[in-house]
Amino acid sequence: MLDEKTIAIVKSTAPVLAEHGETLTKHFYKRMFSHNPEVAPFFNPAHQTAGKQQRALAGAITAYAANIDNLEVLGGAVELIAQKHASLMIKPEHYPIVGENLLASIREVLGEAATDDIINAWAAAYGFLADILIGREKQIYDENAKKPGGWEGFKSFRVSRKEKESSNITSFYLVAADGAPLPAFKPGQYITVRVKTPDGQTTMRNYSLSDKPGQPHFRISVKRELPPEANTPAGYVSNMLHDAIEAGDTIEIAPPCGEFFLDVTEKHERPLVLLAAGVGITPIMSILLSALEAFPKREIIFIHAALNESVQAFGNAVNALAQQHSNLRTYHRYSDAGQRTGNASTGLVTAEYIEGLLPSRDADYYFCGPQPFMVSIYHDLIKWGIPASQVHFEFFGPRQELQAA
Repeated sequence: MLDEKTIAIVKSTAPVLAEHGETLTKHFYKRMFSHNPEVAPFFNPAHQTAGKQQRALAGAITAYAANIDNLEVLGGAVELIAQKHASLMIKPEHYPIVGENLLASIREVLGEAATDDIINAWAAAYGFLADILIGREKQIYDENAKKPGGWEGFKSFRVSRKEKESSNITSFYLVAADGAPLPAFKPGQYITVRVKTPDGQTTMRNYSLSDKPGQPHFRISVKRELPPEANTPAGYVSNMLHDAIEAGDTIEIAPPCGEFFLDVTEKHERPLVLLAAGVGITPIMSILLSALEAFPKREIIFIHAALNESVQAFGNAVNALAQQHSNLRTYHRYSDAGQRTGNASTGLVTAEYIEGLLPSRDADYYFCGPQPFMVSIYHDLIKWGIPASQVHFEFFGPRQELQAA
């Protein structure tokens, strides 16, 4: 455990980190990639260019400093980080690299304000947190390896089928190249795809599993991401999958990970509300399929927001499920203008729209989609007074942006 002096010193740095955190983390990443280029493949260059990783790390460091005397409140954040690290195969030997560059960056950015006492306190605090993460990540690695059909590291998978779901989303059905059975996963989790880059290095991306567990395949449904500008790294892996990977090809996959999932062993009387926007349907689709199997009598309300019908994935599949299951009600919401009938309508997914479809606000909510959609849903549920235990989401970006928006 950390001593009281260390806790007091680290906590005292929280205001400075809140003000200068992003400057610090930008310097940190630049320094680390210069001194230790071997760790670069663990990071998404598009997120680096957009500043997402710098903001995420700045928020995490500030939160750690502010709550170092009450770490229980950071339990969810620790699990999120540990699952992400395990998905990318972060190992104990990587932590000293990060720690050395982080402490050096604190000294270089803060200058004389970074006294020896502050550096020593942060060294102890970093070591303490690293031990927690290393321990949890070892548990995740062991759990994944011990499952029937499980493994650790990256394994070759063959694309058994490639299927277009919309104008910009394609599904890839993956089976183990060695013919081994697939391990169970939790609906809502993701796998990691590792591919070669033009310079001979590797890069990794997480993709949610869009089918239910227990199938003879893993399915990921990938949106083609277009680079926002020329010569940017955004969209490299998604475009490679769309353009260069065909049925019969092999790709490298790491085991399923992720703290966002539906626990099918928990039985509730409350309705289950599933909210998706755009490609955010991928984990929600896995949850929907699993919920229909696990809860045949539980009321399920499914809402999918999309720009229009051409870019909507799984629209027909969801409608077919509603025909087969009397406990499922489905709604499609499109932001493009147009005439709609039946369960389709034009507009945004607002609090008023959602409430008009529910028997009551008291429900379990699972949602995933672009940042504006996520921010709106998250804050509406907070205003409704929905307990945190009934609010579940997968947010592709710094959590601080969701909570602070």
